[in-house]
Amino acid sequence: MARSKIRTLAIGGAALATVATAGAPRAPTGAAPGGGDDPSVAEARHIAPSMLADKTAGPRKDGTAVTPVGYRVTPAGDQTRLGNLPLNAVLHPGGRYLLVTNNGQGVQSLQLVDTRTNKVVQTLSYPSPESLYIGLAWSPDGRTAYASAAANSKIRVLSFAGGRLTERGPIKLPTKTADGKALTLFPAGLAVTPEGKKLVVADQLGDAVTVADTASGRVRTVAAGHRPVWVTLGKDGHTAYVSNQGSDTVDIVDVAGPAPQVTGQIKVGLHPNKSVLSASGRRLYVANGDADSVSEVDLTTKRVTRSFSMSPSKEALIGSNPTGLALDGADKRLFVTNSGNNSVSVVDLTHGKVLGRIPTGWYPSAVIWHRDRLRITNARGLGAGPNNGPGYPDPERSGRTSPSQYVGSMIVGTLSSVDVPESGEQLDEYTSRVERNNAPLTGVGGAVVPRKPGDRTPIKHVIYVVKENRSYDQVLGSLGKGNGDPGLNLFGDESAPNTRELARRFTTIDNFYAAGQVSASAWNWVTQSNSNPYVEQIWPAAYSGRKGVYPSERNAPENAAQDPQNSYLWQRLDKAGVSFANFGFYVTRRGNEVHAGDPVLDARTDHAFQDELGCPDSAGTFAPTKDNCLTPRVDQWLKSFREYEAEGDMPTVQFVRFPGDHTFGTTAGRPTPKAMVADNDYALGRLVDAVSHSRFWKDTVVLVTEDEAQNGPDHVDAHRTLALAISPYTQTGKVDSTFYSTASMVRTVGLFAGIGPLTQFDDYSTPMRASFTDKPNYRSYSVIKPTYPMNSVNGPGLLTQPPGGK
Repeated sequence: MARSKIRTLAIGGAALATVATAGAPRAPTGAAPGGGDDPSVAEARHIAPSMLADKTAGPRKDGTAVTPVGYRVTPAGDQTRLGNLPLNAVLHPGGRYLLVTNNGQGVQSLQLVDTRTNKVVQTLSYPSPESLYIGLAWSPDGRTAYASAAANSKIRVLSFAGGRLTERGPIKLPTKTADGKALTLFPAGLAVTPEGKKLVVADQLGDAVTVADTASGRVRTVAAGHRPVWVTLGKDGHTAYVSNQGSDTVDIVDVAGPAPQVTGQIKVGLHPNKSVLSASGRRLYVANGDADSVSEVDLTTKRVTRSFSMSPSKEALIGSNPTGLALDGADKRLFVTNSGNNSVSVVDLTHGKVLGRIPTGWYPSAVIWHRDRLRITNARGLGAGPNNGPGYPDPERSGRTSPSQYVGSMIVGTLSSVDVPESGEQLDEYTSRVERNNAPLTGVGGAVVPRKPGDRTPIKHVIYVVKENRSYDQVLGSLGKGNGDPGLNLFGDESAPNTRELARRFTTIDNFYAAGQVSASAWNWVTQSNSNPYVEQIWPAAYSGRKGVYPSERNAPENAAQDPQNSYLWQRLDKAGVSFANFGFYVTRRGNEVHAGDPVLDARTDHAFQDELGCPDSAGTFAPTKDNCLTPRVDQWLKSFREYEAEGDMPTVQFVRFPGDHTFGTTAGRPTPKAMVADNDYALGRLVDAVSHSRFWKDTVVLVTEDEAQNGPDHVDAHRTLALAISPYTQTGKVDSTFYSTASMVRTVGLFAGIGPLTQFDDYSTPMRASFTDKPNYRSYSVIKPTYPMNSVNGPGLLTQPPGGK
């Protein structure tokens, strides 16, 4: 995302006991959080390089898939195609129908699924600016359904008869404060009181809870915790328990009176998501998305009495990301969707242990139990696949990109219908399958990338460069080596000569995937090797004009994938005493300076290194703009680099942001896409030139990638993107087809810096060892000036931009 925020879219109590994951699959011993001397989980297996080379991301014809971080997806049961990003589903009181809400970037929808046939029997579509968002509820008599329409500040009300939904007048929420200021409550989770007279609403962006009279539509709102997302009603029918996804609490809200009142708060785990009430009404179970746990709350004492770990092993780091919950009819088993592990945990509540896991589609988001059968919504189904069909993303084309070719909207969610395993043998088989799906394919040899933090390596300095939005084929498709499609290559030697020459001369990495779909999620992967449930559910609303906030690149606690003070790469470096410098990561402009919201990062930030997209990366030849540009980015970086040379010392890690290849598309008066890519490419070439002619060349690696690939086509998968490893130890001219991802690069940075992995994802990823050799080639690199004129400007009349994120 460029800081200019240009929109480019066309389309409690403390736990008394901790319950271990008994019976869960066990991975090999891994590193403790924060690093240490033990090898990580990902280091324990040794797989032949050929197996890695054969693995690519995307759906398979046999109904399985591989995610962009390398996990295999083999869903159990019957599969039904849904819409884009199904985040929730509720069963009709009669049990015959399941109502699903699809909350993706493109056309959102409500769908009715016949549970006897598992077929979608009705779809109600809502193109932007009409919206849906998480919240669903049925009236007790089953004649009315309610659905949150967050961007429209209303609750949709739908009559249900004869197996069909018919929308009628909505319940409207306030759009202004008492003093007349604009207000976006952004309704999320819903619950209907037992007599059907009141609807309780979690107002996620309003930090509030609303109670609506279902007959009159009259509403009353009360301030609540941070980013409330879910409502579960107590057995008494007038006490609501509201999960505050932006903190670690559940609010207790009395909804009996004329206006709701917050009467207390229960402390649970970090970033709670959905919750479910026991049949007795005595216990509440809460999924803690960034604590990888489920809290069991005694509603008499309002305290957590047990905590169930959702981690795949005792050694596993954060990353299971539990979201949805369901109980069987006897309160004996709890079912939990682990969005990060693509599984549903089966918890034995009587004995307090996890019995096993059921494999699901990619990113399970909700689970419903009915008559010993589970219905599981998989937000990303089987993934994306290629996006090289008609209407693929092209920044030089002023027409609309096809939603079926845009990674932000092309992924189809699914519904898995699975019989609850009756025998231990069946559940054991499922559990083993989950373990195999998430087992790391690692162990490619190499003496340069450390096998564990602290091992010896000739690399003493890492320069981590992140660019914006390009796919592999769009820049390297015609390289003449590697798995490319020349027909999709838009930026060639005229506009990307350095990127292409560096890929030729050093290592051609042709099987590297961006872990996120768009910048809003991808920058979380770039910096903390995870994108949490809050981010994943809200970014589509931000990208589609549906009033969602941009959930990245700022110091908001809800964006952190674990402890907000210990989530990001720079925080881990700081805690380990590793030196680093920041050039453009997570900063905002204040006058003629830029500052990071995180004080740890800001203390090591170059306050003159701007991040506005309208300002050049290198040449300074852009047409005049209103962006108040300072020194071109690479020139500002070079000032610091020359000081490092003079001092004979350089930080161990540098974060460098070159966002110019994002482009402004065909916006009139702005540089053409090729001009911006050329300027960006020239900046990278100048950086490598400077390093390779310096005293630091012998022990430095420049690792380069894009945050994501959303504005380019690719014949392998829409997530495939660029990656470069530039060092005397990678100057081989060979092709490396090992399966890598953003998490692999984060892991590789950490290994060189001497710190452990951040999450399950980089711990399980394949470090980029195969790109290195222990026989260095110290030949320096000389920058190539692009022949495409970097002062080229779009002419008038080309105002429509393709999807490109922020």
